[in-house]
Amino acid sequence: MFYSFLRGFIRVLLALINGHAKYLHREDLPDGPYILVGPHRTWFDPIYFALGASPRKFSFMAKEELFQNPILRWILNHANAFPVNRDHPGPSVIKTPVRILRQGDLSLIIFPSGSRHSAELKGGAAVIAKMAKVPLIPTVYQGPLTFKQLLTRKPVTVAYGQPITVDRKLKLDEAGLAQVEQQMQRAFDQLDREIDPTFHYVDVTGEKQAAKAQKLEQTEEKAEKKLEKK
Repeated sequence: MFYSFLRGFIRVLLALINGHAKYLHREDLPDGPYILVGPHRTWFDPIYFALGASPRKFSFMAKEELFQNPILRWILNHANAFPVNRDHPGPSVIKTPVRILRQGDLSLIIFPSGSRHSAELKGGAAVIAKMAKVPLIPTVYQGPLTFKQLLTRKPVTVAYGQPITVDRKLKLDEAGLAQVEQQMQRAFDQLDREIDPTFHYVDVTGEKQAAKAQKLEQTEEKAEKKLEKK
């Protein structure tokens, strides 16, 4: 009940802030549970992923620190989130989503890169999909990358790709995981080209963080040189 209320509220809020988003191929999404996988480009792309795939409901991973606040913990629990220790992930990182998917009521949203500031795909989604016997649905977001840009009503487009089935006989060793990761990356690239053939993602936040780090390093170097002169 809370998930449905929250989804409706966010849908109206985003429509007021940015207008109606465009969703491609959502009519081809499977009826049963699946895993939406995509490149993580902004903190609100999972919201658009889930809204476009409505009425299906989703579960997602959230860092365990967020669950320390009792109010936020209540919201996350009722929004189908489950905690993950990013520094020391345990077996529950795989077992919990597999159990959720096998129950059949919820699908899952996973970003294989794990971070908005990384392009390297990781194998967790493939392992979960194989164990839960559900397909991976490649999904991409193109649009505003910051809340400030969102307020300018710059167009938002989300595209869903064809299901990727992880063969039960496929051994998910380094070679097997690389095979699935290549399939996902090809699907992401194809969907991006379909939306905009000239699209090129720029990690604005990551560039700002890198610039700050570089500036700090330069400041430290100058301070060290001053101390050496003294």
